[in-house]
Amino acid sequence: MASLGPEHVSRVRILYKAILRLHKGMPPELQALGDQYVKDEFKRHRDAELQFVPMFMNSWTDYAITLAKQMGAKEAGQKLGLGLSACQINHLSDDQIGQLYELFQETQKPVDPDNKLGENPRVNNVPDS
Repeated sequence: MASLGPEHVSRVRILYKAILRLHKGMPPELQALGDQYVKDEFKRHRDAELQFVPMFMNSWTDYAITLAKQMGAKEAGQKLGLGLSACQINHLSDDQIGQLYELFQETQKPVDPDNKLGENPRVNNVPDS
């Protein structure tokens, strides 16, 4: 992230590692999906314009706090995740809508119970003959 100094870099690294640690409490297929998304987003925002840095940090901090609360309540059978309000969706850019749709598509893929990450390696979801 553009010229914010070592303190900011340290805060970003702490947040990044905290999120990845929280993901370890998720089911393996969600952990793999979440880890990859977080890695991509933090890499993409490494050189973000300064005006976007506070929103980026606040959003990911909110995510980490929400996930930490949900991981604690997970034992009581609560589902992970939150829905987006119409207002939140209306404020998304076209790129963000595209990313959201890609995430949705990933969640709709069939799960292979024999694969630790849950991914079904079959091409075009056609069962082996």
